[in-house]
Amino acid sequence: MTTLRDPASAAPGEFTALHIGPIEVWPPVVLAPMAGVTDLPFRRLCRTHGAGLYVNQMITARGWLERDPKTLKLAEFGPDETPRSIQLYGTDPRDVGEAAQRLVEADGVDHIDMNFGCPVPKVTRHGGGAALPYRRDLLRAIVRAAVNGAGEVPVTIKFRIGIDDEIVTYLDTARIAQDEGCAAVSLHARTAEQLYSGSADWSAVARLVEAVDIPVLGNGDVFEASDALAMMRTTGCAGVVVGRGCLGRPWLFARLAAAFEGQEPPPLPTFGEVAATMLDHVRLLVEWQGSEGAVRVFRKHALWYLVGFPIGGDVRNRVARVSSVAELEGLLGDIDPTIPFPLEVLRTPRSHTGGPKQVSLPDRYLEDPGATDPLPEAAGAYASGG
Repeated sequence: MTTLRDPASAAPGEFTALHIGPIEVWPPVVLAPMAGVTDLPFRRLCRTHGAGLYVNQMITARGWLERDPKTLKLAEFGPDETPRSIQLYGTDPRDVGEAAQRLVEADGVDHIDMNFGCPVPKVTRHGGGAALPYRRDLLRAIVRAAVNGAGEVPVTIKFRIGIDDEIVTYLDTARIAQDEGCAAVSLHARTAEQLYSGSADWSAVARLVEAVDIPVLGNGDVFEASDALAMMRTTGCAGVVVGRGCLGRPWLFARLAAAFEGQEPPPLPTFGEVAATMLDHVRLLVEWQGSEGAVRVFRKHALWYLVGFPIGGDVRNRVARVSSVAELEGLLGDIDPTIPFPLEVLRTPRSHTGGPKQVSLPDRYLEDPGATDPLPEAAGAYASGG
C-alpha cells in the first residue's frame, strides 16, 4: 500500500460525512468510549471544541437492567445531548437484547456501540472483551440480540485484531457484524496481547475495509489531526475513533474539525488556556456528581493536562493530591499563564501504555470456538474500552 502525502488539512471534498444508520457524522470523528473518562462532563467539554460523535462510557447490560445506581449514573446524558450514544457490554444475549431495547425505549438512546475489544485480564480471563470474538457463535448471538433489541436504532461493534498474532479474529468478527445488521464496525488495530504497546497496524484497517460493505472506523495512534487524515487516506476507512489522543486535550476536536474542513488548525493553547479548561472540566464534574469528592476523580485528568509543562515536580505532586476546586485554582494561578504548549509531547500517549502481555483466558477456552453458553457474570466487570 502506498503512503500518500500527508498535509495537515484536507483538500476540498476529499472526505465525506460518516453515516451510522440515520446518523450523519461530520467531521467523521468518534470519541472512543472510555470507562472513567467519557462521562457527561468530559463529553460536554469536548463538544464545545468541535462536532463529531461522542460516545458515553461503557455500561454493563446486567448492571443497567438491575438498576445499579453506579451504572445508571454512568449512563446519564445531558438534556440537550444529541445524538445519545452509549457503549453497552454484556456476555449473555438475553441481557444484551433486553438492555438494548429498554435503553432505546426508556432512555431515548440513538446509537448503541458494543465492546468486544477490552484486553484487561479481569475480563478476558472469563472469556469476555477481546477474547469473546474467538467464540464466533456466541458473538453472533450477542450481536443479533443487540440489533433486534435496538430496532431502528443503529448498533455498531468495536473490537481488536485478535487475541494475539496467531489467533486473528477481526475479519470474521466484522462479517458477523455485517450479517447481523450492524451499521458500522470499529477496529482498534492492535491485538489483545499488545495491549497499548507498539504501533497500531493500520494495514489491518485497510484489509477490513476491503472485506465488508458497511462503514469501517479506524482506531489506534490517532494523536493529531494529521494522523486522522493519514489513516483515512491510507486505509480508505470511513472515519476515525479517537481515544488516548484526547486525554487532557479536548481541544484536539477543534483541530480535527479544522483539518477536515481544509482549514489551518487553531493554535495550541498556552498554559493559561489549559488551566482555564482544567477548571471548567473539574467544575462540570463537581456539578454532575454533586460533591467536591469529584475533584479526586479529576486528578488523573489534571495530570494528563499537565504533561510536558515545566511546572516542577512539587507542583505536579500537589496537583495529584488536590482535594478541592479552590485548591486547584490556587495551584494553577501561581504558574505563568504565558508558557507555550510543549510541542515535544504532542504525540505522547496519556493513560494506557503497557504491553505486550500474554492474554489471560479461561482454562481450555481455545478448545471450543463454537461454544454458545453465556459466559460467567464476572466477565461483565467494569473495565476500560478496547
